[in-house]
Amino acid sequence: MLKKTKLWQLYIIPFLFVILVLSGENTSLYFDKLQSFEDIAKETNALGERDIRQMEKVHVQKVIDGDTIKIDSGENVRFIGVDTPETVHPKKSVQCFGKEASNKTKSLLEGKDIYMEKDISETDRYGRLLRYLYIPNPDSPEEVIFVNEYLIEQGYGTVITYPPDVKYHEQFLEAQKQAQDESRGLWSKCN
Repeated sequence: MLKKTKLWQLYIIPFLFVILVLSGENTSLYFDKLQSFEDIAKETNALGERDIRQMEKVHVQKVIDGDTIKIDSGENVRFIGVDTPETVHPKKSVQCFGKEASNKTKSLLEGKDIYMEKDISETDRYGRLLRYLYIPNPDSPEEVIFVNEYLIEQGYGTVITYPPDVKYHEQFLEAQKQAQDESRGLWSKCN
């Protein structure tokens, strides 16, 4: 004999499924944020030493998308030399691998203290600060992960250059070639 299904039961299963999917995505981001400096450093060539005394230390308040953050001063910062797929552009839809790039930047930077380095230009045409970004090793702050290079090397973004800000252009091109050769990130997922 068939049991009578109540109307609310028809809605609860799809609702629970949506909750599970969303929580799985947030859980992944949460665990990515817990990744240590050493764990991130193991997977990249964007590791090096820099004189942080010449840089500005800031706290990342919010990640806007894969290549733009908001710092505690209220200013937005655009990463020099790297362009990640769009997720919040008012005239474009979310682009292929945009969500992944944005989530990676969140896991790397959101809520953390980082260092910024200026090239030549202070701001872009939208008034955002233009900077190279570095995550310091908590145990040895002069050892850093170069975020701009990391995002390119791991396939979360591509090289984009606007002179006169070209200090690391060649380094970025090498990182992009490595990502392409190894079909990392957007190089395997997007046409």
